[in-house]
This record gives sequence, C-alpha cells and structure tokens, in this order.
Amino acid sequence: MRRILVFQHVASEPLGHLDPLLRRAGIRIRYVNFSREPRAEPDVRKYDGLVVLGGPMNVDQAARHPHLTTETSIIAEAVELEKPVLGICLGAQLLAAAMGSDVHPNPVPEIGWYRLNTLANAREDRLFRHFEHGPHYVFQWHAYTFKLPAGAAHLARTRACRNQAYRVGDHAWGLQFHLEADEALINRWLGTPQGRSEIERHWDARRIARIRAATHRHLIQAQPLSDRVFGEFVKLLEPPRRQTVLASR
Repeated sequence: MRRILVFQHVASEPLGHLDPLLRRAGIRIRYVNFSREPRAEPDVRKYDGLVVLGGPMNVDQAARHPHLTTETSIIAEAVELEKPVLGICLGAQLLAAAMGSDVHPNPVPEIGWYRLNTLANAREDRLFRHFEHGPHYVFQWHAYTFKLPAGAAHLARTRACRNQAYRVGDHAWGLQFHLEADEALINRWLGTPQGRSEIERHWDARRIARIRAATHRHLIQAQPLSDRVFGEFVKLLEPPRRQTVLASR
C-alpha cells in the first residue's frame, strides 16, 4: 500500500477535500501534528509523498516553533528525493524556505475569496492546466508571502499577492490558497474567536457574513476544480502500472 506523510500544525487545518481523494486511491495517510508532537522527526524516505498543511504560525517564528526548522529540512530532503510534495498556505511558504527563498509579510492580508490569475506556465503544468477555463476564485487566509525559489515555475497570482502558486522541478508544488477547504471547514475557521478577531483587525464585522455568502456561491465551481487539481497530485502517488509484454508469434 502506498503511504503519504502529512504535516499538520493545528487540528483545525486538516486535509479537507483532499482526504477522500487519497483514501479512494487506497493511499494510507500518516498525520504528524506538530502542535501535539513538536519534537517529531519523521523519516520521509519511508513514504511515497508529502503534504504540508497550513497553520497560524509564520516561517520566521522558528524560535517559538522549532518544528518549523525540522519541517524545512524534511521538505528539502523530499524534494531532493523527487517525492511528490504539496505545500498549502504555510506549507507553500515552508517549501519556499526549504528551497532557500525569503518568506515575509504580504503588503496586505488576504482573507476570503479572491480571483486567481494563472500564468503562461500553468498551461503546461499537470495540476494547473485545469485552471485554463476561468475565471476561478479561490479561498485565502494568509498575511505572509514568499519569493519564488530559484528556477521555480511561476503558476498563478492575485491582484494583492504576486506569488500564489509555483512548481519546483516536476514533483513539488506550493499553493498559497486553500483549494482543499470545503464549506464546513471554512465556516469553522470563520466561527472561531481567533478567526473573527483577525478579520475584524482589518475589516468590519460584516465581512464575515460576506465571506460566508461568497463561500456558498464559489464552492459550486471550486470543489470540482479541487477534484481535478488534487486528482493529478494523487496520481503521482500511485504505483506505476505494470506493462504486459505479449509473447511474439
């Protein structure tokens, strides 16, 4: 059975819509929740791929969260081994840091639904070619951004954040946005005291109701897109098909 390693930072940020796609493909999921196991040092060589999820901390807070340093080291090893890697939000920032790039505050935070603009490289990318027929709106919740790693393929941007998605080599992707989030998960984030407080620091309280309404509207398109995009990543984790050699006559 194929196995995937998942780095989780808080219980409120799970695999979301990606979870059933992995399970239907028969892939065994091993979560490492660093809020519960801050000293964990899993061996990525024992797994067929790696997913790094989001979280409330930032890459520059390694003094407070030492596991971030552990994660960047393991991510770099996974990339070097050419294992499929998917970084989401904080995970995309950690992937960039693992590749030697700077992670820093974005000029403005993005919380809610934003139009994603794909770039020329997306047309030839196995994941992002599914964004071809737009426009597409994606859910965001971040205040930091990153510089593109050297040699990375730049795949997408928004008006407020230039670097929204990229690919390193042929097996590693960083997505600043939350394509994995379903309606229940988004409403859960909006309903926490921490979530409400963060939104109200930048906007008035009415923004929460507007995000809920936009979520109901945009998920009709976003979830089928999530199936296609993440479905391509899941295929990378599946064992190669055996070729049957027919006997010559």
